[in-house]
Amino acid sequence: MRRLVRGLAGSVAALVSLTGLPYAVYLLLAKVWNPQGSPAQKRPAEPTVSIVLPTYNEERIVENKLRDIVSLDYPMNKVEVVVVDSSDDDTREIVRSFFVDRQAPELTLLEEDERRGLAPALNDAYAAASNEMVVKTDCDSRVAVDALREAAANLADPDVGAVTGRNVDVLGGSDVEEGYRDVQATIQTLESHLDSTLIFHGPFSAFENEETVPIDPDSIADDTELALKIRKNGKRVVFDPDIRYKEASHSQFGKRRTQKDRRAMGLIRLLLRNRDMLGRYGLYGGVVLPFNWWFMLVSPWLLAASLGLATVGGLLVAGPFGLVVPTGAGLFTFLGSRDRLGSLQSVYAVFDTQVSLLFAAVKLWRGEGSAVWDVDEELRDVYE
Repeated sequence: MRRLVRGLAGSVAALVSLTGLPYAVYLLLAKVWNPQGSPAQKRPAEPTVSIVLPTYNEERIVENKLRDIVSLDYPMNKVEVVVVDSSDDDTREIVRSFFVDRQAPELTLLEEDERRGLAPALNDAYAAASNEMVVKTDCDSRVAVDALREAAANLADPDVGAVTGRNVDVLGGSDVEEGYRDVQATIQTLESHLDSTLIFHGPFSAFENEETVPIDPDSIADDTELALKIRKNGKRVVFDPDIRYKEASHSQFGKRRTQKDRRAMGLIRLLLRNRDMLGRYGLYGGVVLPFNWWFMLVSPWLLAASLGLATVGGLLVAGPFGLVVPTGAGLFTFLGSRDRLGSLQSVYAVFDTQVSLLFAAVKLWRGEGSAVWDVDEELRDVYE
């Protein structure tokens, strides 16, 4: 029995060390190097811009979004708004009405008779976009007034084909998501200075029009997939914390699962489909992608195995008192999901993301993963 317990304890220690080592190396590199801002050679630029806005039953919030767009600090005579709509409410009527008697920006409204999913809709919108810089944004997000100028300054670097920004304030006050985004911003800044970052964000991503290519019709990581394909074709894709936006998010554990798990499913599937990029494309395939493979595909299972083995070992040693491990994990989750962990919220945020990645892997294995998203009315309330 003692030999078994010692073996389990050794296995848990090894798994925990193995799980944390890549994170420790990555964060140590970020701390020692401490890269700041975007790596692009930014310079002022005013390209023509196509703002792509996919909509589905957004009648409650679409006018606010359009007002935000026309309030951006950018010449509106250089902007077109490409709305691709598959709604069965009054969204498109509100969009048309908003642009009546407005000379700028120009409206291109693509009307879909059936809801095919986000990726096919975006492919049509990107094909219809006629201007030099294409910006994709979401209806339920708010973008800083200087976002277009900051994006254009990044894309003025001939080596950069796409840029995304940072969520500076989580609408709805979710400390869980805000804590994770702070960690993510540090990682994405490091990745961008190494070569390119992987994850692009739906609230604001900008691409050179000539670099846009079709994404897979069943994609559920559309922004990241387009950026990955642009990097595959030779241009860098970077993160610039000076491009700021706000996005709504849940804190409560159960409510976060749908939102987080869907994103995680898309990223895992994207990595698997593009596994041929590992070890290629400079430090992107040599460092950035291997780290993200570890974080998204390997680490969640190691973490689950560690908790499982620790529970078994505890039960063997202390009987029912060995349930302290799952009880502790449950208490940690309970407090973290309610934003009550203080300085440990960022740790919980990463743990929460690992849980999503584990759930997402199981869902993908079961054949789940739809490109059609559900409207979250509660998050719409936050945006209003």
